[in-house]
Amino acid sequence: MAMLALTDDVILPLSIVSSSKNELNLEGPVLDNALVITLASTLSALPLETSSMDTVIGVSKARDFPAVPLLAEMFRILKPDGRILIHLTELSGDLPFDNILSSLQRKILVAGFLEPEAGQKQPDAFSGVQSIQVKAKKPSWKIGSSFSIKASKGLPKVQINDDMDLIDEDTLLTEEDLKKPQLPPVGDCEVGSTRKACKNCSCGRAEEEQKVEKLGLTMEQLDNPQSACGSCGLGDAFRCSTCPYKGLPAFKLGDKVSLSSNFLDADI
Repeated sequence: MAMLALTDDVILPLSIVSSSKNELNLEGPVLDNALVITLASTLSALPLETSSMDTVIGVSKARDFPAVPLLAEMFRILKPDGRILIHLTELSGDLPFDNILSSLQRKILVAGFLEPEAGQKQPDAFSGVQSIQVKAKKPSWKIGSSFSIKASKGLPKVQINDDMDLIDEDTLLTEEDLKKPQLPPVGDCEVGSTRKACKNCSCGRAEEEQKVEKLGLTMEQLDNPQSACGSCGLGDAFRCSTCPYKGLPAFKLGDKVSLSSNFLDADI
């Protein structure tokens, strides 16, 4: 079984490599044939063939180990179903270990590994330092592999039991639901802004129209007054000589202009 142990330090402790063997349940004299690479973070690429290693072990004291390019190289040299184990050692006890573990797991997943398992060892009683580890495996399929999908024959059969108690949807409706909604009554004089008053008008619409005709305004201008200059609604003191609302009381833009019953009556 081919195994690679790498670190970004100058020296790789064999005790950590030996404990990693137990973590991965490796059998046989694996350490005798293990390949060791130090200062791995300084390498742009690992000097190994693609899919040539069964196991890769990474050891570092840095919390951001391994970098994304180095992790991609680990993935490349591992055989399908190969396993990886990352050890972060001598971490200070005041560091956010949960954040470091979740970040390492996410990084391993993004690199293409499967089933990451995180572990955390108890801190040293004297120094207070702590170590964490994450192990995962490479998928059994290779990148670019393909396989055929057998199409199903026909549609799936749906079994319907006639003895099932079905609910009648009509029974879910109440008497209030079955009543036809009543629309509110609308008076003739309120339907449409362009409707004219009838001959025998008794609601006052004819008088309002007469006032509008004398003022030279339209119903739309009274019902929804607008102003290009913004001063038409302030009163005659602020209106220009050509203002269509000249002579009318002050009003709010957008609100209907109300005229008193004696608005057009002579003052004398």
